[in-house]
Amino acid sequence: MTAFRVLTSSVLMLVLMQSGVRCARRFRGSRNPQPRRSPPPPTHRADRGEATESFPLDFTAVEENMDNFMTQVKNLAQSLYPCSAQKLDYDMKLHFLNNTSVTCNDGSPAGYYLKESRGSRRWLIFLEGGWYCFNKENCDSRYETMRRLMSSSKWPQTKTGTGILSPLPEENPHWWNANMVFIPYCSSDVWSGASPKTEQSGYAFMGSLIIQEVVKDLLSKGLENAKVLLLAGSSAGGTGVLLNVDRVAELLEGLGHTSIQVRGLADSGWFLDNKQYHFTDCVDTVSCSPTEIIKRGITYWGSVVPERCRKSYEGEEWNCFFGYRVFSSIKSPVFVVQWLFDEAQLTVDNIQLTGQPMQEGQWRYIQNLGIELRKTLNNVPAMFAPACLSHEVITRTYWIDIQVKGTSLPRALHCWDRSLQDHRNNKAPPKGCPVHLIDSCPWPHCNPTCPTIRDQFTGQEMNVIQFLMHMGFDVQKMAQQQGMDPSKLLGMLSSGS
Repeated sequence: MTAFRVLTSSVLMLVLMQSGVRCARRFRGSRNPQPRRSPPPPTHRADRGEATESFPLDFTAVEENMDNFMTQVKNLAQSLYPCSAQKLDYDMKLHFLNNTSVTCNDGSPAGYYLKESRGSRRWLIFLEGGWYCFNKENCDSRYETMRRLMSSSKWPQTKTGTGILSPLPEENPHWWNANMVFIPYCSSDVWSGASPKTEQSGYAFMGSLIIQEVVKDLLSKGLENAKVLLLAGSSAGGTGVLLNVDRVAELLEGLGHTSIQVRGLADSGWFLDNKQYHFTDCVDTVSCSPTEIIKRGITYWGSVVPERCRKSYEGEEWNCFFGYRVFSSIKSPVFVVQWLFDEAQLTVDNIQLTGQPMQEGQWRYIQNLGIELRKTLNNVPAMFAPACLSHEVITRTYWIDIQVKGTSLPRALHCWDRSLQDHRNNKAPPKGCPVHLIDSCPWPHCNPTCPTIRDQFTGQEMNVIQFLMHMGFDVQKMAQQQGMDPSKLLGMLSSGS
């Protein structure tokens, strides 16, 4: 009789799970009456281990605890029942912090957007980017021109996730059913500040405190049961990940949640404190060198930096804002995503990519930037660095299309996920699943999967050769230096060799 009950339960469970898959597919397909995008290749299906997390079932000791097993099957059936009667909601919803003393720059309440995925034990918290301000004058200017980055007064009630925040598996093959959290950037301090508003500063700088309060608020919404928390961010948010990932891990550990695995994903936040192409007076965020901005900002913001890094650079804590200096002091696993020719880096280095072809000195400067960036990434075990001229990627819809050495970014992140899990279980890392990916070709956009380039004046797309010539690249001279025929060099450029 016991064997019969086990068999019956198993069959029922399989039927329910198949119904759940059909139900989920039907509602994903009904999101938009337009034709659906083609699904991911079948090779990725085995990678979507997350899908089973939505209906966790414990198969251990079934015969000894049949009542508990049947309760789980009943819960699964109840969770599937509303599927036929409700429309799935894909948007993240706005929540303001419970702690009202932690605010945006102008004193308005800070908050976050949340889309829950009930049953999933994976959480993704994303830090928005958006430059910074470092004194009263340029913060006043920022408030007039970019108020949404300093105030919550006009934040919308909902937000739709894209890229790694997308709930659609064809756009986000490995994280689509995680609990998604988007924290808007309203502190202008690279997520580092811990200072309330004062008469002297005129603004509050509480980026680091905002992250801490969001994590606390999320515990009662299911984060307390999480298996993995991925703290991700782009641009200033990417740097914010490097500054805060260990603080988040320490916060959760201090609150007794020692089983949550905290990890970081830093996109386009790995800046260099290099010498500018042309030195200019430091009057705003664009003209200042990266080093000078942080030196001024860290005092104005009342910044908090990782403790181990602070001890290494006592009195010169500004060093901790630069990835290659702070990385060795970070205890949590971090995956670094960085364009080798980052547009924001070139902007603060006073390389203007507008209009006129470049001078030879500018071209050499850009190539050297790629070389220097490669050097700083050599000792980063998990990274994805395409030789492209761009900025930010993980929340772009095209993020699945970018490849380095034949591996896409979502695939690399999944391999990293697996390698960390295998390491915890004392298993060998999976073969054919690379996590250290960096382009070796030397020019901007020599990778054929780079994002589309458009002429800034005409708006028309440019291929790699048109782009390089637009930047002043001399094919004849470069071919001569390489000792090859110009037509062969053009062919290599076209193919991304």
